[in-house]
Amino acid sequence: MALADSNVRKLPAEPAPLYRTAPHNIEAEQALLGAILVNNEALYRVSDFLEPRHFFEPVHQKIYELSSSLVRAGKVASPVTLKTFLPADADVGGLTISQYLARLAAEATTVINAADYGRTIYDLSIRRALIVIGEDMVNEAYDAPVDFAPKKQIEDAERKLYEIAESGRYEGGFQRFAQALTTAVDMAARAYQRDGKLSGLATGLHDLDAKMGGLQPSDLIIVAGRPGMGKTALATNIAYNVARAWKGEVRPDGHTSTVNGGIVGFFSLEMSAEQLATRILAEQTGIPSSTIRRGGITESDFEKIKDISIELQSLPFYVDETGGLSVAQLAARARRLKRQRGLDLLVVDYIQLLQGTSRRASENRVQEVTEITTSLKALAKELNVPVVALSQLSRQVESRDDKRPQLSDLRESGSIEQDADVVLFVFREEYYLSNKEPRPGTEEYVKWQTEMALVHGKAEVIIGKQRHGPTGTVLLQFDASVTRFGDLASESHLPERF
Repeated sequence: MALADSNVRKLPAEPAPLYRTAPHNIEAEQALLGAILVNNEALYRVSDFLEPRHFFEPVHQKIYELSSSLVRAGKVASPVTLKTFLPADADVGGLTISQYLARLAAEATTVINAADYGRTIYDLSIRRALIVIGEDMVNEAYDAPVDFAPKKQIEDAERKLYEIAESGRYEGGFQRFAQALTTAVDMAARAYQRDGKLSGLATGLHDLDAKMGGLQPSDLIIVAGRPGMGKTALATNIAYNVARAWKGEVRPDGHTSTVNGGIVGFFSLEMSAEQLATRILAEQTGIPSSTIRRGGITESDFEKIKDISIELQSLPFYVDETGGLSVAQLAARARRLKRQRGLDLLVVDYIQLLQGTSRRASENRVQEVTEITTSLKALAKELNVPVVALSQLSRQVESRDDKRPQLSDLRESGSIEQDADVVLFVFREEYYLSNKEPRPGTEEYVKWQTEMALVHGKAEVIIGKQRHGPTGTVLLQFDASVTRFGDLASESHLPERF
């Protein structure tokens, strides 16, 4: 039953605010400028993070800029020296520029409070920048051209927000060498406390760690190999070992910092998260993944799987199984993970499945891979974490007698070799020998068996390039049935023979 129009009372709508002033604090700006004009020492308290653009009032921007220029030139910034560079006829709230400068100096705060006022001005400028990003997002969403995908706008907004988040800090600038020395000693102390006494993240493979000193922050580490060599297995082994060793401590500000091991982000562009989980279960339980998939497990096997899966659930190990990601999307997701959960190691499986920008892709594949590797290196530096990226090798390896890979075998090798800090090749002689099995009972078969016995269960990780360490080969134990790498016992550490 419809209500009669006369019975419906329309409430008067509240008038929407037509205009809102952007966040600012004129008094704080005046107090800081006054302190600088009275004592130029105040400028040094804020000059490392505060710039003229951070002031809201244009005349304050000009005064701060001039004061900074005069002090940098070794001159005194005061109402008397500044008025020479400002228009004499300028009107500031009914005062001449000379009167305004004199008023600022007369009502100045102390030098002690200068840094606090500087931070207030800076924080308000960050808020204004956030408003600009928000307005741009709204306007772009309304007026987006046909070929401008929403996900591109999201990536762009995330990048801008991350830039503000990273620049919104008061730290930085010059430090005394004594401070740098203290930082270096602290790093050495942390390395001493860590498992394996390493400066970087321990891979859990001791011989590899001994050669590399662990995975270093801001490094791009390429793990390359032909199909079947165990690239993904090595990457998952390392990722699991890092996540398993993770220990954190809560800081006074409520954030958790990593003490040992690390929080891992794994981009699995080839395998699904379920396939990756099955692999890790196989590695840790010693039950082949084919057996797990077929359901051919015993009750004791199932108990093992249950125990390991409970342990895996608590690990700081995050998997993204989205296929066909662009390098920009990958970077945005990595930044988000770092901000929301923390991030100490990033793994990308693998480079050739990533996409660059459509413009670069249309030029040629080499240009696209160049963009991808450059972006991954930039991301490693930006997030200050090691990025382990897997890469395929070209087929020219197969045409050689010695199938050990070289740097020239990297697909689109120029950019990968150039941008990488470390290049690791995974090589298993056993894989190639097993494909050459002669007819049983022949002399060649006996020789083949001898050769197979020498290489069975062994893998080589060839360090083809390392910016801060030696190159060379590390021998590892490899169990192909459960795709697990481990340390190979040397002859000197084997049990005594009877």
